[in-house]
Amino acid sequence: MAVPIRTAVAALCAGLVAALLTTGPARAEQRQQDWAVSTAAHAPRARISLDGATGTLSLAVSRDGRTVVEPSPVGIVTEQADLSQGLSFLHRKDRRVEERYRTKSGKRLDRRVRMNETRLSFATAAGARLDLVVRASADGIAYRYVLPAGYGDVLGETSAFTLPPDAGAWLSTYRVDNEGQFTRYTAATAPTGTYSDQALFSTPGGYTLLAESDLTGAYSGARLAHTQGTGTYRVQLADESVRTDGRALTTPWRAMVTGDLATVTRSTFTDDLAPASEVTDPSWIRPGTVLWTWLAGGRPAGQSLTAQKAYVDYAAERGWPYEAVDAGWYFKADEWDTTDPDWQTNSWLPELVTYARAKGVGIIVWIHQRDLDTPEERARWLPTLERWGVKGVKIDFMDSEAQSTLQWYDAVLRETAAHHLLVDFHGSTVPKGIQRTWPQVMTMEGVAGEEKRTNTAAHLTTLPFTRNVIGSMDFTPGAFQRVGLRPNSDAAEVGLTVAYESGLQMFAGTPESYDVRPLARAYLDQVPAAWDDTRLLTGQPGQEAVLARRSGDRWFLGGVYAGAARTAEVPLSIGPGRWLVETVRDGAEGLVQDRQVVRGGDTLPVGVSANGGFAALACPWRPGATTCHR
Repeated sequence: MAVPIRTAVAALCAGLVAALLTTGPARAEQRQQDWAVSTAAHAPRARISLDGATGTLSLAVSRDGRTVVEPSPVGIVTEQADLSQGLSFLHRKDRRVEERYRTKSGKRLDRRVRMNETRLSFATAAGARLDLVVRASADGIAYRYVLPAGYGDVLGETSAFTLPPDAGAWLSTYRVDNEGQFTRYTAATAPTGTYSDQALFSTPGGYTLLAESDLTGAYSGARLAHTQGTGTYRVQLADESVRTDGRALTTPWRAMVTGDLATVTRSTFTDDLAPASEVTDPSWIRPGTVLWTWLAGGRPAGQSLTAQKAYVDYAAERGWPYEAVDAGWYFKADEWDTTDPDWQTNSWLPELVTYARAKGVGIIVWIHQRDLDTPEERARWLPTLERWGVKGVKIDFMDSEAQSTLQWYDAVLRETAAHHLLVDFHGSTVPKGIQRTWPQVMTMEGVAGEEKRTNTAAHLTTLPFTRNVIGSMDFTPGAFQRVGLRPNSDAAEVGLTVAYESGLQMFAGTPESYDVRPLARAYLDQVPAAWDDTRLLTGQPGQEAVLARRSGDRWFLGGVYAGAARTAEVPLSIGPGRWLVETVRDGAEGLVQDRQVVRGGDTLPVGVSANGGFAALACPWRPGATTCHR
């Protein structure tokens, strides 16, 4: 009876895990070769081992002698070669990777990369070659495979991550749209199933977030397959086989972002691993806050020019640079005669764009992936939207990480850059270094966001340590009108606009809901969408998260909490000197604001309601100053 490819590779991986855990005398007598990769004494350290008896590779990670990831299988299987066993060492090559780059969005705009890279070359008895490339930095360890041409399609990886069984685990059950909620388990007690590869673990050596970088249409997206009772999470690809067309192959990076929570939260490791920007002149790429109208008015609003002009008026009044027109604006597009040179006059969108431009507001438009899934459709839509003056596209419903879909992403990324269109992907994969290589990608969904009606406060406090670590996250905060449909307080909702980073920060409320909350509205008027620095002030996944983000000389603070009301004690670790701090919090009858002068390094006390939070703005105190607002 034929055995499915994925089943066979999974069985092989399970066998390798068992072999790694075997500690009998016969194994001890075999010669084992080990190689270490690190950047400094207290940085994470990778140890790669080759078992002399089986020729299998494993990789372990530690910090200061404490376990981060236990010895875990490393290997890949193709049609022509099993490169997971029977390997012999050939040679090692080391190099230093030092880069500087600047992004258009993210936790900070200016980045510096300092990594050590080791390339280990192996061969089977039949002469098949495998290069294992390992990189180490102060905040992570990553590895990838490099294969010569002619090895056929990839049937799977035996790659896995083995965590201590009792390690804390925050996991999201895998969905093709990556919109599952995060739940806490231990590494071993998590139910049997597949999980998103943005999995966070707490180990003796610190926190570790599993991730992926430099994923393109040359490969297939990954998720984590787990069997309850073990601490092992196997890499499972979206495709039964990955087409290589006989070409040489370099796989995506399997990344482990690791350190204390502050290090993990601040890390740009997955971006640092990615290729440099493909956009030569990014001057047209401008992040910003957005009045998003779907939760404000739904499809009827998307079909009404009058309603959209009113939203543009409100965005202009508030100084918000963008307004997003969601589903509905082109609902009769299939009836348009595109052979007519003036076919676009069937839409009122050009009129809206012209109207908005006069008021200093850019238009972002929603479009379904099925209307961009062929070269012909993209040639129809993208140049037209550029010609109309649309600033960006929100593309929805990819719902796949299969190789064919990733190849579609490759094409769309090139073409949106060519047509100077910002991009917000919804129903999508998650950022895997994409924002460094293609900086017009302002944000991506891939999260159980504001649209969901079953979110918990614990989930909201986990996102800064999981999904938002790896890239911009279109959660769409600010839906104050959804009282009873969201699990948090009004002050927490304001805080989400800072706690969550997004290059296009989509405000999901109605104008009316903002106007009856003038303190929230005034704070949103100040919030930028690009940051010079990011710091975690305090936090614990599932319990609380307080992040500080700097723009110029001002720090914006966003705090979210799960559980009972309390007085939070927030370390004001934003620099020395005296700071004027304006805090928006929940009061007995709505939002209230406190002003106080606090020294950097002192504690900021904030009253927090049940499942609540706060938002604050801090600026250098000067005599006579009464506000940080500008």
